[in-house]
Amino acid sequence: MSNLAQQIEFILELDNLKTVKRMTVVKGDGNRQENSAEHSWHIALVAQSFAEYAKPSVDLNRVIAMLLIHDVVEIDAGDMFAFAQQENHAQQEQKEIAAAERLFGLLPAHQGEKLKALWFEFEAAETDDAQFAKGMDRILPVFQNMSNGGGSWLKHSVSKSQVVQRNLFLKTSAPELWQYVLEQIDLAVEKDWLKDL
Repeated sequence: MSNLAQQIEFILELDNLKTVKRMTVVKGDGNRQENSAEHSWHIALVAQSFAEYAKPSVDLNRVIAMLLIHDVVEIDAGDMFAFAQQENHAQQEQKEIAAAERLFGLLPAHQGEKLKALWFEFEAAETDDAQFAKGMDRILPVFQNMSNGGGSWLKHSVSKSQVVQRNLFLKTSAPELWQYVLEQIDLAVEKDWLKDL
């Protein structure tokens, strides 16, 4: 199979990400569930918009590439609610690794290996780029839930400590955004959108 044929197969497979539903809803579209492709596009723009808050060492192009591919594995593995039980996350991790092998394996080897390495870097969250990318992935639901009367937090009885823990990457990767998120979390507790635990 030619490189072009492999790349086209991968691109067509990506269309399936539009069918993966998330817990977050799209307020402006009758509160329908957001899909993972929309989420990936949205957080790539969040990173672009918030680039000024990142450490100088952060490579925005790499961050955006990570964000655009980070949920591709959900084509096979599905989406898991961020606040699901820990044992479910361990099972999900194994499904996602297998999905990364299959999906990035559709591409020509040199290209597929590069994207797979970028995906693993995002998952490990050890580099400045990956930590900022993780922060962008996790800050967007804060904005969405705050603008939607608590949204999925309220629906699933999420606690303050869970949201704080989920957004910890911002503490070092974008401290100014971290302070903003803490203020929003306190406001959500005041409004009874988050449990004060």
